Amino acid sequence: MRRHLGEFEHLLLLALARLGEDATGTTVRRVIAERTGRTLSPGAIYTGLDRLEHRGLVSSELGDPTPQRGGKRQRRYRLRAAGTAALADAHTGLAEMSRGLKPRWQS
Repeated sequence: MRRHLGEFEHLLLLALARLGEDATGTTVRRVIAERTGRTLSPGAIYTGLDRLEHRGLVSSELGDPTPQRGGKRQRRYRLRAAGTAALADAHTGLAEMSRGLKPRWQS
């Protein structure tokens, strides 16, 4: 299975790690916007989360219906162990690639 993360996948997994057990597409979108300034469409978020779920990095389940949502159930997302491992690998790779370069891009 492919372990490499693209930038967008990386952002989604980091948002899930930050949010913990009760992450939803809406909260993932909000956290990414707050922390990066990027405004992403809901469709992009859900498509990305679905792709990560098919890769085994994320799991999801439908919550209970709520009156606030007109009786609709909300999908909740959770980072799986493989997703945590993929984030750790990405972090290690970026740290290795950037080691010793910081002075080169500081003015």
